Amino acid sequence: MRAALEILGFGPCHHMRELIKDPEHERLWRTAESWWASFEKTILPGILSFTETEATPKSSELIGPRVFHDRADDRVHCIAVYEANVAAVKEHVPAERLLVHRLGDGWGPLCAHLGVPVPDIPYPNSNSTRAFQDKFLTTSPA
Repeated sequence: MRAALEILGFGPCHHMRELIKDPEHERLWRTAESWWASFEKTILPGILSFTETEATPKSSELIGPRVFHDRADDRVHCIAVYEANVAAVKEHVPAERLLVHRLGDGWGPLCAHLGVPVPDIPYPNSNSTRAFQDKFLTTSPA
């Protein structure tokens, strides 16, 4: 989504990558079942991989205890927190200003909502689970 919005000229856009780069963004960050599948394969292993003796990244400190109340490995709890956040957004954002864009929707609904033409390039797909794991969860050989 970040790449798509920036291609359309709506950027720069905030992304999880900014959390990693800027501690101030971590302080400000707050975010269905498909969400859990992504979270479980990308962010959760990082949260759970740190021990008491290791320096824990600020993003892990924020997501685990603050967003999920130290229950980041509890699937039902995390999905409930996520769905409550989505419901709060839907409740507070006027319907005419809100687009719930789902994975696979592509350019059509997004461009129609924003009132811009569909670009003549494929919809971006730059943050796959594999790419995330390769960048953030793999360890270097000793």
